[in-house]
Amino acid sequence: MVGMSGGVDSSVAACLLQEQGYEVIGVTMQIWQDEDRTAAEENGGCCGLLAVEDARRVAGILGIPYYVMNFKSVFQEKVIDYFVDSYVCGQTPNPCIACNRYVKWEALLRRSLEIGADYIATGHYARVERLPNGRTAIRNSVTAAKDQTYALYNLTQDQLRRTLMPVGDYTKEEIRAIAKKRGLLVAEKPDSQEICFVPDDDYAGFIERNASVPLHGGNFVTRDGTILGPHKGIVHYTVGQRKGLGLSMGHPVFVTEIRPETGEVVIGEAEDVYTDTVLCGKINFMAVSGFEEGKSYLGKIRYGHRGEHCFVRRLGEDLLECRFERPVRAVTPGQALVLYDGEYVAGGGTILPGRKTEQTDPQDR
Repeated sequence: MVGMSGGVDSSVAACLLQEQGYEVIGVTMQIWQDEDRTAAEENGGCCGLLAVEDARRVAGILGIPYYVMNFKSVFQEKVIDYFVDSYVCGQTPNPCIACNRYVKWEALLRRSLEIGADYIATGHYARVERLPNGRTAIRNSVTAAKDQTYALYNLTQDQLRRTLMPVGDYTKEEIRAIAKKRGLLVAEKPDSQEICFVPDDDYAGFIERNASVPLHGGNFVTRDGTILGPHKGIVHYTVGQRKGLGLSMGHPVFVTEIRPETGEVVIGEAEDVYTDTVLCGKINFMAVSGFEEGKSYLGKIRYGHRGEHCFVRRLGEDLLECRFERPVRAVTPGQALVLYDGEYVAGGGTILPGRKTEQTDPQDR
């Protein structure tokens, strides 16, 4: 069962698996909210109605069965509600990670198994490999420019054993060339860049429209609580942010902390957004069953982070302390800390706000 988004990567994934001898079924997950035709034409990402039309055409060219499956309710709960609640709680979530774990894998895999499929497959730029220690892990794709392993760290061993990712062995240019050679109409289709359910990139506006509690403004403050001026509301800000603050300080200043309990946004200097210590919870082990103390891992604190070497110490059943050899910038609660052992994802977790380990991840709500 190949999850087909209507883009070139998932289309070529279906094509490659068919050529490898698999019996392939295409499926597009219906997870968008209701759209009219005008909105569909404007929002042509992986969740729009046009994705269904493109995926159906590709399936017709390949001669494979194609279905649309409704996952609206699980997407609403596990992705949209989680996204909104995280911002309201002062965190900055990665909805793609939640979507991968709970929608594209957990829900789609369950449905696929129910109808007799042995595997699910996607067009992610990553590789799945069985390791000598018996575990299954995500390995970096052959192209660092498109590598998507960071957003896949949270998959379980059972999910990985039933996953195929054929695109990870190719560069983007090679994938487009394959699509063109096979006559797939999406060969030159551009990649979707924005979060699919916020196509205008106005996160704060989306959150304000969908939050279950009233949202209010608050104050910019220094670390010691000195008030610098009012702000529009914590959902408008994230750690490390410099632009759009509306503060006249005479020099660049940055968001260093968000305090949801008081509605305060803490402002500091450039050096204040660096730290060498990161705490995370909701740990998922992948290439290993536990992190080895004293061993150096490559840690990434956001999707575009190149990574820095670090050492890990377990502080509790579901709490890790990660110390980086060099300070990292703008560690953001709600994002993922993903640890690599060479080319393989060792595991990772959700970054916690400072040492306030009593705060819970909105995903648990």
